[in-house]
Amino acid sequence: MNGWKKAGRGAKVRLVASFDEQEAVVLRGLIGEVRQMLAGRTADNPADELAALTGIRTGPSTRPDDRVLARLLPDFTTEDADLAAGLRSLHEPALIEAKEAAADLVLDTLPVTGGRVELAPEQGDVWLAALNDVRLALGTALDVSEDMPEQLPADDPRASHLGVYHWLTYVQDGLVQARMKV
Repeated sequence: MNGWKKAGRGAKVRLVASFDEQEAVVLRGLIGEVRQMLAGRTADNPADELAALTGIRTGPSTRPDDRVLARLLPDFTTEDADLAAGLRSLHEPALIEAKEAAADLVLDTLPVTGGRVELAPEQGDVWLAALNDVRLALGTALDVSEDMPEQLPADDPRASHLGVYHWLTYVQDGLVQARMKV
């Protein structure tokens, strides 16, 4: 990846970067994995007859058991368990929908074989949300913490994936920096 740059002026401002084929494959694959996790959470939600009658969507009231999914779909409050359950039930479907829409935009604008990505500033914001979801998921799976060294020993099974996490950080940071110039 050559880094994000601002191009154009006024209403024609775009955020531009180029991805090589391997980078596109990795990013598209990670986005796809996050989408599968979210789809699984949606599929696990039992049908609600009242929701079908009223048109009010509801989701599960319990936190996901999977720690990666729980990081992507955190509690809305921790002060009251009943309130947290109610808020989750009401808002989780919309949160999942927004995350899926962000993933779709990345998949729609990132060429399968790599190449130039050109985004309107608002699309850049959506990309940032999707990149953040991928970083959260991967970081949680790898147990990334502030205390973690930049590189892990070669025999650590997380070592090769940590490089991908750092690359995602670079992609996201570059897009933030370019977006701030708009």
